[in-house]
Amino acid sequence: MSRIGNKLIEIPHGVSVCIEDNSITAKGPLGNSQKYIFHNEMIVTIIKNRITVKRLSDSKKHKSLHGTTRTALNNIIIGVYKGFRKELIINGVGYKASINGNILTLTLGFSHLVVLEIPENISVELPSPNRIVVFGISKQEVGDFAAKIRKQKPPEPYKGRGIIYSDEVIRRKVGKSGSKKKQ
Repeated sequence: MSRIGNKLIEIPHGVSVCIEDNSITAKGPLGNSQKYIFHNEMIVTIIKNRITVKRLSDSKKHKSLHGTTRTALNNIIIGVYKGFRKELIINGVGYKASINGNILTLTLGFSHLVVLEIPENISVELPSPNRIVVFGISKQEVGDFAAKIRKQKPPEPYKGRGIIYSDEVIRRKVGKSGSKKKQ
């Protein structure tokens, strides 16, 4: 039995969900979700503000689709109700970020500025020049853009310079020790 797939999905107040054939869309206070098309062998029903996901059989394929479908539907509802956010921290002397319109500019110690265009479904905030908050209704799009930012200067283990997630722990390495030369 799929423990995740069997859980009911609560539809919060203010969120409307529409199921047509094998696709679902949700509308909430933060906006509308894109149409999600789930596998046609999954049975999705709405009963009294709760969504249930059932599978046709206990085959390996249906078991793997069961939990995946339920999680994707839950993420759609959470996205239009609360949204998803990722926070990044820029570590390094002189490293900083700035926003001009829908352009994110990063100064990361290169001879040039790193310029990234912010996607239309994503909003980016800078609480301080070395903190970036990525927010949106799609968990995948938020994660993809945050990973794109982090990829510009991944953290290095010796001095800890680079871009990290706020909840990420970087294992630091000890630098080269000054040993005496043998004569």
